[in-house]
Order: sequence, then C-alpha cells, then structure tokens
Amino acid sequence: MLPPLIRRPRQKATPRSRERGVTMALVALAMVSIIAMAALSIDVGTLYQAKDEAQRTADAAALAAARVISISGITGDPSNTSNSWQPACGGGSSAATLAAITVAQQNLISGLAVPTASVTVNYGAGSAGASSTDCTSAGAAFAVNPVVAVTVQSAKLPIFFARVFSLFGSSYASTTVKATATAEVFNPSGSSPMVPVNPRCVKPWVVPNLDPGAAGTCAGNACKKFVDPTTGAIQSGGVATAGVIGETFNLFADCATTRGRGPRVCALTDNPPVANGAGLANSLDYVPGQVSNASIAIAANSTINACADARRNDYSEAIAGCDQSTVYACGTALANTVDLSEDPGPRRNDSVNAAACLINASANFLGNGQDYLSTSNSPPPTYAYPFQILAGSNSALLTTGIASGSQITSSPSIVSLPIYDNTAPALLSGTGTTLVTVVGFLQVFINSVDSTTGNINVTVMNVSGCGNSAASTAVNGTSPVPIRLITPP
Repeated sequence: MLPPLIRRPRQKATPRSRERGVTMALVALAMVSIIAMAALSIDVGTLYQAKDEAQRTADAAALAAARVISISGITGDPSNTSNSWQPACGGGSSAATLAAITVAQQNLISGLAVPTASVTVNYGAGSAGASSTDCTSAGAAFAVNPVVAVTVQSAKLPIFFARVFSLFGSSYASTTVKATATAEVFNPSGSSPMVPVNPRCVKPWVVPNLDPGAAGTCAGNACKKFVDPTTGAIQSGGVATAGVIGETFNLFADCATTRGRGPRVCALTDNPPVANGAGLANSLDYVPGQVSNASIAIAANSTINACADARRNDYSEAIAGCDQSTVYACGTALANTVDLSEDPGPRRNDSVNAAACLINASANFLGNGQDYLSTSNSPPPTYAYPFQILAGSNSALLTTGIASGSQITSSPSIVSLPIYDNTAPALLSGTGTTLVTVVGFLQVFINSVDSTTGNINVTVMNVSGCGNSAASTAVNGTSPVPIRLITPP
C-alpha cells in the first residue's frame, strides 16, 4: 500500500527536535575562544617582534653613543683637564646623547618612531654600570672604560584581534615595549693590569713616540711622548692646545726625495725619525711598516683616479683597503717590523695615492669629495671639539640615502697608526728591516693629502698606550679604542 500524500502533524515532538539551534549557540560561544586564540597567536607574536625591534634599536643607539665617545678623545683626556667630557657626554645636549637619540629615532618599532622623551641615555664606568645622564660625574675610571646604557620605550603599539577586549575595559590600547642596551668603550691606557689592544686594519705608517705639539715647535727628545713606553699611560692628555687630542699636523715620510738609479728604498732623512724634523713644523716622521700579506685587503673606491696607483703593491693596498693579516702586537717586545725596502715618499707617493683612494679624495687638499671634520673657523681650518664628521660628496654612504654634509659617525678617513718605542733601538737599519716594539696607537682623521710634498694632513682623535711589556691577552677590535655591547652585572 502506498503511503498517504498528506500526513497529519504529530501530536507530540520527539525529544531530539528540542535540540535544534544548539550548534549556533555553541559556535557563538566558541568565537570568543577563537578570537582569544587569535589575539594570543597574532598580537602576542607582534609584541615579541616589537620587543626584538626595540632591543635592536637600543643596541644601535648604545653603540652610536659609544662610538662618539671613542672618537671624541675622552679617553685621551683621562683627568678631564680640558673639560672635554662635558660637550661629549655631559647631559641631554651632548654629542653622544644626541647621537643615541638620533639613531634610536631612525629605527622603527612596529612601524612607529620612538619619541624623544622615551629615550634615556646614562653613563658610568666599568662594573659600576651606567646611572647618570651626565658623564662628568662618573669619576676617573670613566676615562679607562666608559660605559653607556640606552633605554628605549615604544609609543602605543598597534594591536589587531585583541582590540575586542577593549569592550571589557582592557588596557591593550596602551601597550608598549621597553628595551635596554649597554655598550663599553675600552682604552688600555691606565688599565691595571695592563690589557693591550690589537686593532685591525692598522695603516703601515709607523710613527715614533714623539708628540709634535700644537705649535709644532719642539724637536727630537724635546718633544713630549704620546705614551709612557713602560706603563702605556698617556703623556699629553687633554684637548689641544694643552693636550694631544685635536692636534693637526702633517705625516711626513722620513725618506729622502732624491732620485737615484738604484732600487727605490726609503733612505732615511732623519735617523731616528723625529717630530718637526728637517725644518718642517707641525710634522711627524713615519717609516713604512712591513705588510705580511695584503691578499685580503679590500680595495677602496675604484672611481677615484688614485686607486689605480694604490694597487701597486701589498704596502699600498694595505692603506687603500683593510689589511687584517698584519698584527701590530701592542706591548710585545720587538714584535713588529719596519721595512725600509719600501719607499712611501714623494718619489713613488705610494702612501699619498693609497690614502687618497682610501678617503675618496679626487684631488689634493680639502674639499675634493672626502669626508671632513666640521670647523669653528676657516681658513685656516680649526676643527671644533667634540669632532663632528660630515659626509663628503664622494662618500659611499650617499648611496644609502645620506645627504652630503650630513653628520656621520663612521668614515674611512679614521685610521689607526702604530706608535713605536723610538728609544730601543735608537737607529733603524739603513735600507733593510728592523724589529721594533709597538707601545701604543694613534687614532687620526685624514683631512687631505698632497701628492707634491708627500704630506698627509691628519687630526688626532684619540691615543691609546699599552707599554712595552704587557702580559695580558690582547683585546682585538677594529679600533685602538674599541667598543662593544656588554651585559651589565
């Protein structure tokens, strides 16, 4: 029998029919958990990313402030006799603090710039940590290993799914992240026990331990020493004209300019090399150091004409690029070599051509594309302290968006030179090699070169010493006054 086409409704509903619509209620309740999980996975992940960005920002800012301290010569004025600490790191308007704030604001956290008021810069010394916004109250230990700590805090961070919780009075709308980084600047001068530094990419211009002085009138043993050859302590601390920091003079190859038919070697004009020798005021003799292997030297800007000559030999390549294989062992007796078989003087101009290539100078003298120091008056140029390095028109940094004339903290014009103990041995071998003891380093800024005279004009940015018998393991770095991130105790 076929079922009827029309059925009468049942008089009573089955028990299961009463469960209809429960799924929708369960889904609605589950949405709260789903959104909460989304907030946990996405928003918390976003906060972790913002925390990492904040830490990188703090790291970069701390290193920038430490870099300013390193090149400002603070550690070259250990007793602060010239009050050089104040403009470099003495409060909110100082060069190091402003550098830290500027770098912090150049780094975005979750796409937002860090407010100026959210950047805190503190200074201190060694293991005592950094707790003062003014370094002038940090004490004498500050000149040995200055410490700078930078704390950054983000603005209100953007959130996504977690915004739903604002309906319940949550504080997600004001979420921020904070990070702190500490950087240390180390100058071996005055450290106890003596801890020497072996910087990389040192230029093979070996200079005697004689300070030409601001007036450039002393000569020979009448000149002060850069560092004590025994203890490594700085002997001419302070800012020019009272001290060595900021002194400007010409590096002069201590090699005769006469031409002969024999091999081109460095026939010494002054033996031993001196300051302000051969009637040249404001000058410091240098002799060529032996370059062990320049195969890893990095060539500088190939668009500069002088770079073609800078590839002449290992010696010139070590100047134009970065010779990392030759170790200038500071404080180790007779560990380095002066090589007079090389002629860096005006006859070949190896030093001048390579230096022009290094600093991206298209011609002699100032204003030819190289980076330069800001001046307080000109001419003649008097370099203002604390030093401000400005990008030249040939600077490689211009390709990154930095405008010519902008203040920078890194430049190929900043170089390190070994200081040798010119009292032992007193005389160098006539045309061969002589073992010498490196007792410190000069950190100088190359202002310009002169291919006619062979002079290289430099300004002293810092000096470090290690003595002639340092026993501790050397600290390796890119500078004779290296910087590094540390974890405070």
